[in-house]
Amino acid sequence: MEHNIPKPPTAIKEEILSKYPPKVARKRNKSIVIRDPEDEQKIQANVRTIPGIITQRGCAYAGCKGVVLGPTRDIINITHGPIGCGFYSWLTRRNQTKPEGAEGENYMTYCFSTDMQDSNIVFGGEKKLREAIQEAYDLFKPKAISVFSTCPVGLIGDDVHAIAKEMKKKLGINVFAFSCEGYKGVSQSAGHHIANNGLFKHVVGLDDTVREGDFKINMLGEYNIGGDAFELERILELAGFTLISTFSGNSDMGRFANSHTADLNVIMCHRSINYMAEMMETKFGIPWLKVNFTGAKATAKSLRKMAQYFGDKKLINRVEKLIRNEMAAVNKVLSETRPRCEGKLAMLFVGGSRAHHYQELFNELGMKTVCAGYEFGHRDDYEGRDVLPDIKIDADSRNIEELFVEKDEKRYRPRKTSEEILELKKKGLEIGEYNGLMAEMSKQSLVVDDITHYETEKLIEFYKPHIFCAGIKEKYVVQKMGVPLKQLHSYDYGGPYAGFRGAINFYQEIDRMVNTRIWDLITPPWEKNGAEITAEFVSL
Repeated sequence: MEHNIPKPPTAIKEEILSKYPPKVARKRNKSIVIRDPEDEQKIQANVRTIPGIITQRGCAYAGCKGVVLGPTRDIINITHGPIGCGFYSWLTRRNQTKPEGAEGENYMTYCFSTDMQDSNIVFGGEKKLREAIQEAYDLFKPKAISVFSTCPVGLIGDDVHAIAKEMKKKLGINVFAFSCEGYKGVSQSAGHHIANNGLFKHVVGLDDTVREGDFKINMLGEYNIGGDAFELERILELAGFTLISTFSGNSDMGRFANSHTADLNVIMCHRSINYMAEMMETKFGIPWLKVNFTGAKATAKSLRKMAQYFGDKKLINRVEKLIRNEMAAVNKVLSETRPRCEGKLAMLFVGGSRAHHYQELFNELGMKTVCAGYEFGHRDDYEGRDVLPDIKIDADSRNIEELFVEKDEKRYRPRKTSEEILELKKKGLEIGEYNGLMAEMSKQSLVVDDITHYETEKLIEFYKPHIFCAGIKEKYVVQKMGVPLKQLHSYDYGGPYAGFRGAINFYQEIDRMVNTRIWDLITPPWEKNGAEITAEFVSL
């Protein structure tokens, strides 16, 4: 079935840019790319959002506490700041977990905050932070406590690291802090980096116990939204892999501490966790692979890559048997849903890899992604890691501590020799590589970084997509335009969508969303008659 693709987006790009002041237009022009696979295209990314433009982005605190540390069940995560910040990051991403045993710890259902008041802003909040850490310890006796700074803390100068060090000595447990003030960096991406640094400094490598099992892996950048990690754990166990740790869905302090004993790191969300993979490779000798468990075919491909890395014939056969068994159910549902979805159009603006990964699922349904981008991506997330040497470090990036990591003389253990790595690469296994989103975007599709609210409306009007994927901030505005929005940050109470069973869930849900008649009852703005208020910038 032919996709109902509109004319090339050159005209709509020009129309959008014409509404901006000249300086703003020049900047946004670099972040809106009409895809041409035959050209080595650059995109401007990871730069400050222009003041006054409504953006999808979150803050550094959201990336550190809400994304990376939030899904960890047995660390008490205390937000040092006003209560609104703590509430904002409390279970908003629907991370799930399963405590180990009847007495297993799970603090995720609690919202811990120092609840800073005006008087604390004026006179300092260090005393209140000490009291909060002590109270949390007295009530719960946790294995670890972490502290997250929000904007006021950075402005008034509370030394959260000194307090953490003091309380660590007093309580005899691991207490560590993150300087992740919301304004530190241009988006939540800065918070991911800060979280990676903090976990690597304070937790990774604390437990040298070698666990039983073969083919030991860490799964990085999987946050168990809607139960994704549960499905992936099921698949990995059936395939014969031993999962040491997940960063950080359905995980705990002990798994982080022991993660350096794995033989391979596999990365789901590149942007949020690639720092951890690089540091673990440098210090402990663990190679990494970029994988994608979003989509049945992508899951099968990733499992095969992992089995190829280990090179064990029994493992390879076991993976193939698993794929055959799982694909039977997948193909049955796909044969029912694809005919109703084929030819429809999708737009995706989510996450540090999700706008890339979810195109696999839409492709399996016969749907085409005509426009996509990230709200906190860097150039390498779009263009691939080959561009890393060309990316200039700007003032915003210098706000983030850059750890100096070197080989651990006692615990560094190359999992593969350089000759073995080279041989695997010759066979097509992309170890330590990621080609980014743009490599798989079709010709004349549109790639937009940090899309604005105005651009969202104009592009929906232009493409008239059958589904739009983004977050909660965009959901109801887009649906009032007569277009269903699938939340891919927290799944709208759905999921899992990862792995084989997750693909089945996604097929069925997208089928229902794009084929329900309810959207015909909404008249989108471009079909309404009557006066429309417009304005244009006039240079004085």
